[in-house]
Amino acid sequence: MSSATYRSLLRASGAAAFFLTTVAGRVGIAMTSLSIVWLVHAQTGSYVTAGLVTGGFAVAEAVAGPQLARLADRFGQTRVLPPIVLVHAVAVATLLTLVKVGVPEWLTVVGGVLAGGTIPQLGALSAARWAALLRKERLPAAFALETLANELAYLTGPVLVSFLGASGHPAAGTILAAGLVVSGGLCLAAQRRTAPPSGAAERQRPGRSLLRPGFMVLAGVNLAVGGFFGSMQISVTAFAMEHGAAGTAAALFTTSSCASLLAGWLYGLRRWRTAPRRQLAAAAAGLAVGCLPSLVADSPWQLGSGVALTGLAIPLILVPGSVLAEKAVHRSVLTQAFAWLNSASAAGSAGAAAAAGWAVDTFGAHGGFTVAATASWVIALLAAAGLRLK
Repeated sequence: MSSATYRSLLRASGAAAFFLTTVAGRVGIAMTSLSIVWLVHAQTGSYVTAGLVTGGFAVAEAVAGPQLARLADRFGQTRVLPPIVLVHAVAVATLLTLVKVGVPEWLTVVGGVLAGGTIPQLGALSAARWAALLRKERLPAAFALETLANELAYLTGPVLVSFLGASGHPAAGTILAAGLVVSGGLCLAAQRRTAPPSGAAERQRPGRSLLRPGFMVLAGVNLAVGGFFGSMQISVTAFAMEHGAAGTAAALFTTSSCASLLAGWLYGLRRWRTAPRRQLAAAAAGLAVGCLPSLVADSPWQLGSGVALTGLAIPLILVPGSVLAEKAVHRSVLTQAFAWLNSASAAGSAGAAAAAGWAVDTFGAHGGFTVAATASWVIALLAAAGLRLK
């Protein structure tokens, strides 16, 4: 496999248009959670409150995301997306107003829930379009490209948020994130030619396909991956502030995302003889080891080596996981399958964000990194357990 494979994928009819549209929207999604941390912390001065609001956002996304994906499977992406993204715009405006006014904590959490419950699952929608457009043997390369898109989003998104927050404009990050999500969703809805056919999921009884053991292990892995990301976002930001260098948070996020982008790109340049389950287990073990430097780092430069190691491991977990998910479920419920994996990640992020916020306020940034390390060890254990499944 070579880089020509990626180019050939984008030359498929309509592929470049929907893929690039979702890339822009996913940058907004990647910004949203961290932008809420900056927004709420700037107003309240508490990482606990910021973690609770971010957690409420993630829980709502986890619960509502698969239901929105099911609507897309049943009624079609072009009919479902426009009302979803418009409601999301209203929800984000409501959250900004609540934070600005300074309402009680619980009401701010409600605002986070409204924003999370209306965010479209652009990654799942894009994956479903690839599955409808390509032959089965070309899907692994397409999912590798999807992972690169996600890594690009998490390269630029957190950097933009951290830059705006450190510059004294935390609300601007939330506004920009919502703008990218809404515009990306509306542009995707306008592309009718590549939209997968609607109505198939209702005939296939999706629950039976999604409850298979192999898919449940993947859901657990994504739950822990979300926990890792949720705790790292708060911990890295807190670490930078503890050392009086808030601006270094952007550099640390850039280091992690660049490492992930490089690893994901190189992964897709060749065909691997190792089974995806073994790839997943090896990468998960590497992530667990890579978390160790962050537990003892005492400067942003030392932390940079740790986030680089973990960044290298993340795409090597996500790409084999996507390949295994496509094999584990029926094609007609693939949108929902990817949405459930995203929801598992969001649920993990919710719990870890709240836990990391408490750990940071109580023990400092290293307490938050302990939460992230714990999540990485859970990933390794689940991936090892998945080796036994047929």
